[in-house]
Amino acid sequence: MSNTPLISIAVLKARAGQREALGTALSALVPSTRQEPGCLDYTLFELRDEPGSFYMRESFKDQAALDAHFATPYFQAFEKRFDELLAEPIRLVFLEKIA
Repeated sequence: MSNTPLISIAVLKARAGQREALGTALSALVPSTRQEPGCLDYTLFELRDEPGSFYMRESFKDQAALDAHFATPYFQAFEKRFDELLAEPIRLVFLEKIA
């Protein structure tokens, strides 16, 4: 098992008319997620030039920690709203730290 943290960017595009609702739902995930034992970073951004396009910078200790995050009741509740809030499927882009 690798000791390298999993670092990713989650790309979330709001469905028309759902920008505020998506931003609120994402913001609500942040405090609880940051308290998870395997969470190293969980920071929400919105593109300045593209309102409604959100990026969550995420870093978890390992795959087990990320899996535990996906299994939390608050993430599961958010996932149930994907069809309502998202214009397209969530995209999770994994990154490799170079320097």
